[in-house]
Amino acid sequence: MMDGIELEILWSNLIGLVTEQAKALQRIAFSPIVREAGDLATALFDPKGRMVAQATTGTPGHINSLGHAGFALAEMFKGQFVEGDVIITNDPWLSAGHFFDITIFSPAFVDGRLIAFLGSTIHHTDIGGYGIGAGARDVHEEGLWIPPSKLYSAGEPNEMLHNIIRHNVRTPDHVFGDLSAQVSSGKIGGERLATFCALHGLDDIDELSEQIISRSEAATRQAISELPAGTWHGESKIDVPGGDLIELMAAVTIDPIAGDIIIDFAGSSGASRSGVNVVMNYTHAYSTFAIRSCLNPSLPNNYGSLSPIKVKAPKGCILNAQYPSPVNARHVVGMFVPMPILKALYEVIPDKVIAEGSGAVWTVQIQGQKADGSPFTSSMFNYSGGMGARATKDGPDATCFPTGVAAVPVEILEATMPIVFDRRELRVSSGGKGKFSGGEGQVIAFHMNTDVPWTLNAVPSRLNCPAEGMAGGNPGAVGKFIVNGEAVIVANKILMQPDDHVLMETPGGGGYGPAA
Repeated sequence: MMDGIELEILWSNLIGLVTEQAKALQRIAFSPIVREAGDLATALFDPKGRMVAQATTGTPGHINSLGHAGFALAEMFKGQFVEGDVIITNDPWLSAGHFFDITIFSPAFVDGRLIAFLGSTIHHTDIGGYGIGAGARDVHEEGLWIPPSKLYSAGEPNEMLHNIIRHNVRTPDHVFGDLSAQVSSGKIGGERLATFCALHGLDDIDELSEQIISRSEAATRQAISELPAGTWHGESKIDVPGGDLIELMAAVTIDPIAGDIIIDFAGSSGASRSGVNVVMNYTHAYSTFAIRSCLNPSLPNNYGSLSPIKVKAPKGCILNAQYPSPVNARHVVGMFVPMPILKALYEVIPDKVIAEGSGAVWTVQIQGQKADGSPFTSSMFNYSGGMGARATKDGPDATCFPTGVAAVPVEILEATMPIVFDRRELRVSSGGKGKFSGGEGQVIAFHMNTDVPWTLNAVPSRLNCPAEGMAGGNPGAVGKFIVNGEAVIVANKILMQPDDHVLMETPGGGGYGPAA
């Protein structure tokens, strides 16, 4: 049994290790969405595949889904790992919910013994198929599906798999640049872990991981035990690309005796025809994040602290989509998952929750031709609306809860493709009024510097359903997506002309408490 001081020293070292892994990945990545916006996650796993520690950067949808994927991959390849192996997959139902997010999973060895795994998930520029957006009607239209496979075997590249990937994406240099960044960051993490074990006289991390996971679980159950017993309900309504109305219903049951929380999404909308469906592990990722944010955000986020939180959703509903449902734009609905949960928790811990916010980031991808006639496919770029107001503070402006992804600077975008940004500013008075006001959305206007038609793939939401206030606060303003002065509500790609202009006004967050 390790004493508290020793455990704290070792724990801080592990956090430093996985954070260095994440920073290395971010520094050497090719894609702006990773390098500039931080759309990534890295984590350390024990030999059983249990997530022990995560980096201090990353998005909840990636990191908690990575925990699910790591456990499954460790079991799937059990007894088959050798030094130099690298596992790859983008299976939506195994990892982060759509093909763009590729997971890399690498074993770490010391003196020939498997002691841990290093994992990462990032959003890639392209994966073939439809591209960014909700317009596909079948998961197979959405791009290349990579089943769990060895990208490298004993240090040697799997040439056939490399060739399959290279021939099925539009931006192979960016994709392989980012894959190399993932592989390299895992290698760095493994080297730092070996140094860590040597420095502290550890043969492995078995005892350390057991201590961290068991203490994290015990602390989470203790926090739950201090809440009242019962079941509370919350409901949120959102409109998605194409205008469909989606209802998310959550029943949150607290069992302080067992130290469990069960979230049940029975009654939520069925699967959508558009690619906004959410797989169960992504629903679980944002559900657990909502609970952790209110309950014990300072505790480590790992297998132990997530174990007391159980998530259920009926098979075939929009939050537990089944094959072959399209899932490309699963973030549109997935990032709204915390909102009905927080509404339910308002009845239990009103000072810890926030009002509804803008929800999902508005994502954009552009395809066209450069001045020399060569085709280009942009990296995804995104913009946030306002965050919901808190019980004691206004909601932050142009900040999207629950994701942690930033916006790619306009200077970077203008340097990598022929785009011109005409405006980017806060959308004044878009936040809902209240004792504390919701965060403001933002205004983004752009056009393309081109003489040929181009394709716009945009994923706006909350064009009709505003973010609701909490405890008597007012709703925020709905969003506006405008092309050449006309409002547009579509789920498909739009063929644009050279002189077309796009204006996006993202939604404001809801207010908290009655306005004065």
